[in-house]
Amino acid sequence: MDLQLGDKRALVTGSTAGIGFAAAAKLAEEGASVVINGRSEERVEEAVRRARERAPEAEVSGVATDLGTADGVEELLRQVPETDILVNNLGIFEQKDFEEITDDDWFRFFETNVMSGVRLARYYLPGMEERDWGRIVFVSSESAINIPMEMIHYGVTKTAQLAVARGLAETTVGTGVTVNSVLPGPTASEGIKTFVGQMAEEQGKDEDTVEEEFFQTARPSSLLQRFIEPEEVAAMIAFVCSPVSSATNGASLRTDGGVVRSVI
Repeated sequence: MDLQLGDKRALVTGSTAGIGFAAAAKLAEEGASVVINGRSEERVEEAVRRARERAPEAEVSGVATDLGTADGVEELLRQVPETDILVNNLGIFEQKDFEEITDDDWFRFFETNVMSGVRLARYYLPGMEERDWGRIVFVSSESAINIPMEMIHYGVTKTAQLAVARGLAETTVGTGVTVNSVLPGPTASEGIKTFVGQMAEEQGKDEDTVEEEFFQTARPSSLLQRFIEPEEVAAMIAFVCSPVSSATNGASLRTDGGVVRSVI
């Protein structure tokens, strides 16, 4: 399928690795000009190089700034004043007992996972509406629906993203702009790979065994019974960013491997 992205500009936040990088690379492969974002200049430059290898004909650039702060967002907006596609992928997570989650933790998670997307959407949405075309995608999580007891603060921010996305979609009535959410399940990102490696070392097991036990105990409802590859999520993101997805607006699209036991 031709996703018709050849004349589109895309910004993907938190895109030096994992789902973010896979989405940026996929959009570039489909012909979009793409801006990659991360906090480290070195990691951004490396991600840009890798994306250009995957899509030699595409225009790929990078901006290193911390979007978990208002100042970081302002710096990105200075360097990227317009975009047709905004993928709010930036997010942090950690396992922590509820009693140990401090006020600072709550504010840090909300600032990074929610406010980064809010600030960027608030800036870019009017231009999209003026041009009568645009795509905003919030990369949420199945944890928005299945709040994990081991990281409640993370789950709350993922639920908040769904609310923001749906609310923004309501403002796009009659335009060529859409706002949607994508909800990945447990994905083989850098953080997950590190976690599995540490668990395997601590338990004296191989990583395949640890992964199998994780799905037996922590995510038994998964129909895949394996970690999702970032490229599998990126395929959904690329579709919903494209002109061919014009009838999809205000939706929460699950790429969770069947973890969520719900028909809606």
